[in-house]
Amino acid sequence: MEVGSTVRAVRSTRVLQGSELQPAVVVIKNGKIQQILADSDVSGPEVLDVGDSVVMPGLVDSHVHVNEPGRTTWEGFWSATRAAAAGGVTTIVDMPLNSIPPTTTLSNFQEKLREASGKCFVDTAFWGGVIPGNQSELRPMIGAGVAGFKCFMIHSGVDEFPHVSHADLHTAMKQLQGTGSVLLFHAEKEIEDATQTSGDPCHYSTFLQSRPDEMETEAIRIVTQLCLQYQVQCHIVHLSSARPLELIQEARNAGAPVTVETTHHYLSLRAEDIPAGATQYKCCPPIRSRANQEELWSALKAGHIDMVVSDHSPCTADLKRLDTGDFTQAWGGISSLQFGLPLFWTYASEKGFGLPDVVRLLSQKPAEMCRLDHLKSRLAPGFDADLVIWDPEREFKIIEENIHHKNKLTPYLGMKLRGTVRGTVVRGRLVFWEGRFSPEPLDNICSSTRGTRLSCRETCVQTGAKQPGIWSIINVSGHARLTSLSLGRH
Repeated sequence: MEVGSTVRAVRSTRVLQGSELQPAVVVIKNGKIQQILADSDVSGPEVLDVGDSVVMPGLVDSHVHVNEPGRTTWEGFWSATRAAAAGGVTTIVDMPLNSIPPTTTLSNFQEKLREASGKCFVDTAFWGGVIPGNQSELRPMIGAGVAGFKCFMIHSGVDEFPHVSHADLHTAMKQLQGTGSVLLFHAEKEIEDATQTSGDPCHYSTFLQSRPDEMETEAIRIVTQLCLQYQVQCHIVHLSSARPLELIQEARNAGAPVTVETTHHYLSLRAEDIPAGATQYKCCPPIRSRANQEELWSALKAGHIDMVVSDHSPCTADLKRLDTGDFTQAWGGISSLQFGLPLFWTYASEKGFGLPDVVRLLSQKPAEMCRLDHLKSRLAPGFDADLVIWDPEREFKIIEENIHHKNKLTPYLGMKLRGTVRGTVVRGRLVFWEGRFSPEPLDNICSSTRGTRLSCRETCVQTGAKQPGIWSIINVSGHARLTSLSLGRH
């Protein structure tokens, strides 16, 4: 079957149905799963027989920094979504920074959508941002289809996305009440003397001391209080420290609608193993100790952490300051979008996690948090035909030639992992197969999540937009869906 072609059915001896691997044929029609047959004589050139490779729902990575427009040399939609496809990720959600302009106004969101159109190999949704003074933009962006909003409680690393004050958070919460939207928090807060370290900047321990656990704990204390007060869904991104988990559980027990994610690097990398000057390991919050990592795994097992994402945050190699090895000056961010599935499976499978856990943590829970769970993350009739086809037992080594991120620098270079992705199907199209990609992004169709098929012109009339492009999900090559058909200022 040619990469880029329409798939009518996928046959495997190992299709994940619920908690069981079973022989089955996933029948696809108009980009949707039509039915799953236990035994079938379906055949023909549009039927993909993958033997005993595992077929399961494609991953949803809800934490990806694409950085286009403005910092496209760091990453862009073309390279990011190809890397996602190579990793079995069928939907990404783009963060509102580090693009220029950031996604903090309706106009900036429109610009982001224009840049993304025609460049996406997997489905792409978008987060907006909360910064000081943009409260009047939040509801219009919700109407235009953002999945929710992100804010920082500490300097974000880029000046065009300033962090919020306590007063800003109260203002934003009032705007979001009753909308069903979610507010994401980079949950670190400056504390007295935290950054006053005198060690060698080339030693990872010096950087780690500058971002102690208490910074996350204090920020999360504020988040949980606000969440209880306003009853707006709140989400803690990239939790690195296990210490605040008790606070989060107490808030949940008290009725706070709060969720939390961790990332692949916190589950696979450990502070004790980071060599001097190896700034490719720098991220914020930092990678912490082996003992802390074990606590994160235990929390995942207990259901206290809801999901695992990449926090794919790439940059150009020079910004990592490999020439000096100075952790205090290097850009903080790790590239891993392509390798999330094998990274997680390599370690999780040794800790008693099974394939249903992979689907729950890397697909279903992120889709639910982004309000995409009515479309994504399930092998069931009526859901999008988004599939990853992979061999969980097969090992491979990460080498630069096989990395599809725009910039190849990653702490995982040279690592041997278990779980090789063979193919990725997005809405019934084979976008990746055995190292090859669809030759170009696919057809551009606009439709609403309510099932009504609309032309671009009809979409613009109903949303009040001045031009085509007010969409919440840019599917392959701009295939779009709206989460709302109303765009009023409230």
